[in-house]
Amino acid sequence: MVQKGIFITFEGPEGAGKTTVIAELYNRLKDEGRNVILTREPGGIRIAEKIREIILDNNHQEMDAKTEALLYAAARRQHLAEKVMPALCEGYIVLCDRFVDSSLAYQGHGRGLGIDEVLSINEFAIGDMMPDLTIFFDIDPEIGLARIAKNDEREQNRLDKEGINFHHKVYEGYQKIIRRYPNRMVKTDASLSQVEVTENVWKIICTQLM
Repeated sequence: MVQKGIFITFEGPEGAGKTTVIAELYNRLKDEGRNVILTREPGGIRIAEKIREIILDNNHQEMDAKTEALLYAAARRQHLAEKVMPALCEGYIVLCDRFVDSSLAYQGHGRGLGIDEVLSINEFAIGDMMPDLTIFFDIDPEIGLARIAKNDEREQNRLDKEGINFHHKVYEGYQKIIRRYPNRMVKTDASLSQVEVTENVWKIICTQLM
């Protein structure tokens, strides 16, 4: 019988530093001889990456909020069916930079569509496939956006350029989601140094893998 893998997702406001930390965690797990894959949303596979380009394109400022939510759900479904679920069935640890909670926070609360309404869209897309563990990189939106502004190597996308009020709403949305799923979601202080954040998240993951 094939052992089910472990699905770990990472969430947080813009500029929380998730991507760098996740890459380090992936390398550590590989060094331990673990079967692990690293992926992201929206994206991770060809079709979803094309949808990502549409969503984040700075030229698409006229995009309707519901269109945005539906595009995220469509990319998520293809990514899940093509990459995540097969890997989990083969017993892999799947590290995913963002998943359904991003839609609940950004489109549900940030765009004002409603967390339950966006959850309903995504339940059609993902069924009952929820993460085993979600780590929330907790950081003040202003600090995260300041990090992005200082990073010359990162191109600012359509969501990065939203006003600060939108990013505060996203952060508020995440707090609501964390209260809704306390057994799945764990906070980590993302305002610390990259080394400290990495070590703290590593400890959380190791607890899950025991």
